[in-house]
Amino acid sequence: MSGRARGFPFAVPTIKRVDWLVALSMLGAVLTAWLVLTGFQASTQLVRQLAHVGRNGYTASNAVLYVLVTLPRRAYEMFGNAALIGGLLGLGGLAASGELTALRAAGLSRLRIAASAAGVVAILVVGVVILGETLAPWGDQQAQAMDLRMRASSLGSTSSGLWARDGDNIINARGAVLRVGSVAGSVQLTDVRVFTLTPDGQLSRFEWAKTAEHDGHQWIMHGVRRSTLDAQGVHTTLLPTERWQSSLNPQVLAQSAIQPEHLSMRDLYRNMTYLESNGESPASYAVAFWARVFYPLNVLVLVLCAMPFAFGTLRSGGLGKRIFIGMLLAVAWYFLQRVIVNFAIVYGIGPMLANLLPATILSLSAWLYFRRRR
Repeated sequence: MSGRARGFPFAVPTIKRVDWLVALSMLGAVLTAWLVLTGFQASTQLVRQLAHVGRNGYTASNAVLYVLVTLPRRAYEMFGNAALIGGLLGLGGLAASGELTALRAAGLSRLRIAASAAGVVAILVVGVVILGETLAPWGDQQAQAMDLRMRASSLGSTSSGLWARDGDNIINARGAVLRVGSVAGSVQLTDVRVFTLTPDGQLSRFEWAKTAEHDGHQWIMHGVRRSTLDAQGVHTTLLPTERWQSSLNPQVLAQSAIQPEHLSMRDLYRNMTYLESNGESPASYAVAFWARVFYPLNVLVLVLCAMPFAFGTLRSGGLGKRIFIGMLLAVAWYFLQRVIVNFAIVYGIGPMLANLLPATILSLSAWLYFRRRR
């Protein structure tokens, strides 16, 4: 079949047998690296969780379940490194066996070989993004609930939010937002409901608040609607603020709250909108949101930038050399991305551009390489 399809003014690439050779080599290496990296991180976390066994009824089965529900998020986080190392292993293996040289001698350009390798990663990254937006946030919510129960037996978390028992009060907060302010790592509870019960289990008072936050000394509720029940009926009072006598530990809540980078894009956008509507900076959520948006691009660009090593220095190197170079590249990329994003935000560049800048730099490097060496 011709490379130029009828009716199209540009050449349409066709999948050939050599593309399948590169793709299958890449697929096996990436999946193997992904399994090893994710398994190693999960094993390390299991050891940490087993150290908590016995605290507030936390059992070994709870520790195993904790690791299992957080496995989707760990797989999401490890895929970028696995794609990088797997790419070096896959193409490096072809280079060591002489197959990569044969493909070049047959007329395939470096760009075409790299495109075949990146195509496999592009297909896999679609599934990884879906995993990161569905199972990963759900698993982190379940892990948060288990963490809360371990740290404080009176706390729990369900799909309807945080639940806690505080003396005669039952507390429900539909949401929790991490805030950066005078109290580092503090949590602001949103859509708070407090049910006060009599000794015989009857509801005597109900309070609803738009938000509740700890100022370092006590809890303060904002936008309060209080309803009391007695023999004469229901009496409602509206208050702009109210001191809230509660034994909820803000440090425990902050440590157990889901970090912004573990939330889905939908939840990140909701929290960004909430903070902006209240005149607060959504920087931490905005950075995490745009990092997720550009996640597929970052993975693909990182893989493409590793291709020159397969065409050059890996030709005579063994398995250990490829893994070592892959780990160096992964660590260097991690710190480079963090440094660029942090510096960009400090100097007033928006989170979107700050997250796009590292990928742009790497894309330019890859373009220059493949332009000079066809």
